[in-house]
Amino acid sequence: MKESIQPKYYQATVKCNCGNEFVTGSTKESIRVEVCSKCHPFYTGSQKLLLEAGGQVEKFKKKYNM
Repeated sequence: MKESIQPKYYQATVKCNCGNEFVTGSTKESIRVEVCSKCHPFYTGSQKLLLEAGGQVEKFKKKYNM
């Protein structure tokens, strides 16, 4: 590989809006994100499942008189 055309590789600090920070490798020195694994609903367990949104089937049946 040619050294002159390769981008610089940094140990980047990733900062989330929730205040969480972690280090990863990147071509940028620092990265800002809105959602990370500490605050994302899927990883925290606060994600609303379709089964918990109950009543959708009943609503559909009522709408189409089934």
